[in-house]
Amino acid sequence: MYVNDAFLQHYNYPPRARLRGLARNPAVPGDVLLRLLEHKTETKYAVLYRREWSDEAFEVLARHPDEELRTGLAQAPHVTPEQRARLLRDPSRKVRAGLAQGPEWLRWPPAPPLPLWAYERLARDEERIVRVALLDSRWTPPEIRALLDGEVEPLPDAPHVPLTRAQAEALARDGSEWKRAGAATDPDLPADLVADLAVDPSPRVRLAVSMRPELSEEQRAAIDYKVAREDRITPAAWVVATSDLGVLRRCVHSAHVGLRRSSAYNPHLTAELIAVLAADRDFAVRLLLCENHDDVPASTVLATYLEARVVTRSDLLRHPGFPHTGLARLATAPDGDARKLVALDPEAPAALIERLSHDRDPLVRNWMADDRRLSAGRLLDLFGDPRTTEAAAANPTLPRALMERVLADAAADMPPPPEGAAVTLGRTPPRARG
Repeated sequence: MYVNDAFLQHYNYPPRARLRGLARNPAVPGDVLLRLLEHKTETKYAVLYRREWSDEAFEVLARHPDEELRTGLAQAPHVTPEQRARLLRDPSRKVRAGLAQGPEWLRWPPAPPLPLWAYERLARDEERIVRVALLDSRWTPPEIRALLDGEVEPLPDAPHVPLTRAQAEALARDGSEWKRAGAATDPDLPADLVADLAVDPSPRVRLAVSMRPELSEEQRAAIDYKVAREDRITPAAWVVATSDLGVLRRCVHSAHVGLRRSSAYNPHLTAELIAVLAADRDFAVRLLLCENHDDVPASTVLATYLEARVVTRSDLLRHPGFPHTGLARLATAPDGDARKLVALDPEAPAALIERLSHDRDPLVRNWMADDRRLSAGRLLDLFGDPRTTEAAAANPTLPRALMERVLADAAADMPPPPEGAAVTLGRTPPRARG
């Protein structure tokens, strides 16, 4: 994604930025939060990502007449399970369906989405859209899912029909490299056609052949395939699905990086095999391992986060294995991406947070700006700096007088987007927190 200067100027306009920060502030009283929501364009997303929810703040949104806000609340990542369960009484089926679906865009919610009794009630909801959402949710417990079998008709597994010789030859010699690559993964492809595709002019086809299950390590190595660090490859289905530990062990220890990446998806990895992949030299193996397994060593999760330059890197901050205590040691790291993590360490002393709030990197200063360990004077300095004012407005020690100032400034001066402001997909966006 690429955002042009006109959009950034509009987005980062201090009164607008402060509204977003204040919407995330966990100490905002209910009456202030209600007034903030009058500026829905600026606050509707920020408010749902607040990291702490008092009962007062939750009830402000739970009783709000805007159905879209309440649906967002039902899926907000940091709402507690007990708070979220109160939305079972919401009159909107859309809100209850959002509740049933849960925080779908997250791999690891900070807390279980709902208590078991709440899932039981959703399974008996009068609206089918709610019950179907529950069936589709990744968070629904197995015993609840079993109650919903009648909501959808099961699809029979289509039997695998082996290719005829003529069909296999037609696919293996098709002019489309995509079709030839598909043929290269077919388990019944005759050996002579496998050999032909192993020297296919297309790198995609040769890679697909090299990941076939019947090949030995020597046969794989003889194929001219390449997998670069940044390449995204389709995992081998037979590796992802196998429950055979012997097969899985061979894939984890394979010289073929595609098999090791595929292994990282497998739900049957043992602690021993996870340890092997956690030390893999390929970054994508370690990233996929973190993304698919909760019990990855903390050191691997942290190192993978620091090495990552992918849009999903912030997900790793919520990984169950991500370490928090001990991050103060990163205060002198040469990379600002490492120094900023000191703010996540609950044992980092206030003096260290204060020092890092003067860091040369604005990203680090932003991460310190909403930390409650900051002194009052330094918080005021950061609030007055356009580069850190949004994060400072989210600081729970922000005085009530400054909260009122944010609202007053927004009411008095909120210009529309300038002509030419644009957001374009396909380019890397400016660095943002996370």
